[in-house]
Amino acid sequence: MKTMIIKEFGGTELFEAAELAKPEVKAGHVVVKVAATSVNTVDMMIRQMGTELGPLAPQLPAVLGMDFAGVVESVGEGVTNFNVGEEVYGCAGGLADLQGALAEFMLADAKLIAHKPKSLTMREAAAIPLVGITAYEGLVRAGVTEGQKVLVHGGAGGVGHLAVQLAKYFGSEVYATGGDDTQAALITKLGGTPINYINESVEDYVAKHTAGAGFDVVYDTIGGPNLQNSFDAAALNAQVSTTVSLVELDLTTAHFKGLSLNVVFMLIPMLHNHKREVHGEVLAKLAEIVDAGKLTPVLDEQHFELADAGKAHDRLASGKAIGKVVVSI
Repeated sequence: MKTMIIKEFGGTELFEAAELAKPEVKAGHVVVKVAATSVNTVDMMIRQMGTELGPLAPQLPAVLGMDFAGVVESVGEGVTNFNVGEEVYGCAGGLADLQGALAEFMLADAKLIAHKPKSLTMREAAAIPLVGITAYEGLVRAGVTEGQKVLVHGGAGGVGHLAVQLAKYFGSEVYATGGDDTQAALITKLGGTPINYINESVEDYVAKHTAGAGFDVVYDTIGGPNLQNSFDAAALNAQVSTTVSLVELDLTTAHFKGLSLNVVFMLIPMLHNHKREVHGEVLAKLAEIVDAGKLTPVLDEQHFELADAGKAHDRLASGKAIGKVVVSI
């Protein structure tokens, strides 16, 4: 089968075409003919940093790419909920010992996948899994409910643009930060109220939108030092979820407000074979929400093919992409 591989960790010029053996199906798994995959920040980190990321690093030569959409090619023993020829999507490879989706075929644990949303193309479906599961998990763990005021930091980003829509789906009043008019327009289109974090201080927008009380739920997809802004923006006893907590931070504000911090690291089921079925269940729920017209992934305008894997990584790294960067296989 055709693939794009890396033989060492580093720059995007290291991607090269290679012919590898098609994976054989095994118990509890399916082999998928991949139609599309999307590029995530963690894909770039693995490509660049490799063994610095510990258990995330694949053995070389490696096929990267976590997200995919495609068609079931063969079904392993014990798999009863998927059949040959069905369209599926998921996040099931591209790290550790799991072959990724920058290939014509990939082996996927049946627990990590779900039937593709019927209303989406393969490219659109491939844009959802990692960021969709992350957005959903962060909101659910925060106990988001109808009528709450929710703030999403990075509302035009991969996780953020889905979190805005999902918070809206759960009945919340949604606000989201962005840095320019293009991002503000997207946030508005998705059902949120945009906040320009460059022009407005946290104190200003908390006063403007919550009368100084703070937000019930803050989903910080920026994280790191920005967590201090999240603590400052949160209401008393509020919930803060984040995807990036690799930071040393003074928790004084969080203490005196009685905040709860939820750290979302959605790769745990893949890395540790821990509760993988939860990802399949979330993907099935996301497909239901999509087909109900309540969730739509935003795709970057540039198109890439398998041979363009390096260019697709460059596009995401440029910061100029609006929406998910997708590679057609």
